[in-house]
Amino acid sequence: MVDCSPVQKEVPNLEWGIAAEIPPEEGQLRSIGYAGPVAGTNNGVLIVGGGANFPDSMPWLGGAKKYHDELWVYKPEESNFKLFKLPYTLAYSANVSTGKGIVSIGGENENGIITGVLLTQWNGTEAVITKLPSLPVAITNAAATVVGDVLYVAGGETKDAASPKFFTLSMGDTARGWQELKELPRATSHAVLLAVDDHKLYLIGGRKKTASGISDLYTSNYEYNIAANEWKERKSLPYALCAGTGAVLSQDYIAMFGGDKGETFHKAETIISRINAEKDSVIKEQLIKEKIQIQSSHPGFSKELLWYNIRRDEWAVKGAIPFDVPATTSAVKFGGKVYIPSGEIKAGVRTPQILVAPFDAK
Repeated sequence: MVDCSPVQKEVPNLEWGIAAEIPPEEGQLRSIGYAGPVAGTNNGVLIVGGGANFPDSMPWLGGAKKYHDELWVYKPEESNFKLFKLPYTLAYSANVSTGKGIVSIGGENENGIITGVLLTQWNGTEAVITKLPSLPVAITNAAATVVGDVLYVAGGETKDAASPKFFTLSMGDTARGWQELKELPRATSHAVLLAVDDHKLYLIGGRKKTASGISDLYTSNYEYNIAANEWKERKSLPYALCAGTGAVLSQDYIAMFGGDKGETFHKAETIISRINAEKDSVIKEQLIKEKIQIQSSHPGFSKELLWYNIRRDEWAVKGAIPFDVPATTSAVKFGGKVYIPSGEIKAGVRTPQILVAPFDAK
């Protein structure tokens, strides 16, 4: 059925292209890209760094995940990159661009989940990285946004489970540290958190690991009233979605880019659960082969664009991105364009591409 609602007719068209590719590491002919990179903008540059990938072989074939500390500064007008270093390897942090720099909250590396928070600034010649107060608890795959100089971070995963915690930090008074706000309506990781104005935030989609080994994927859309410290349920997504990206592109619209609808993800989780429970070695070996087939033939993530009309509380599906659309990364707005740098385009596979689309912010 074709959606002919007013929302569907009014949403802007986005013309997508490839702005650049992240340069290769030493010894590479072409970068293989990174999942969960640090990503954001400061002082007219796009910064992409850290992240994780599988440089030797896919994880289901025994490949080891490698975490990175490279930090690339990209100047769009010059189409060039400069290389710097993070203070430690880092992937799957919650990233947000602020007036003071890019804040990367939590995340993980080869030593486990991180409480640390980094502030990355571009001073015109180099990337300057300082530390902000650490989180009260280590989290990875959380979601973050900013209102003025006040940071908000929602959910994520601890070493045990998805988190319902919701924290805030004033960058104007960091000595107070992170303060806990009202818990999320449900524990969630891999969601999108966006500030639409000085009064409201939206927490969209996400997922939660369960004791069964099969994750719950969410269609949920929650509005947070900053002054009241209250959550309210709004119109749900058209379908469950996690690990995508999103941006507020005008006073009226939130756009959601790509993400995982969970079909292949759930198949893989289901068969892994069966493998873990199976006692017969012959059957277990067959199940492992089936798992490898499912993961190696992953079709990629959603290319659809979802549009949420904030005033009308309505969703519409309109348009698509004509490239492999990455998950586990961040959408970054600057210079009248939205960038989606690197990320994961299917199970175990990353992309070095930086997608870009101009938008009209009216």
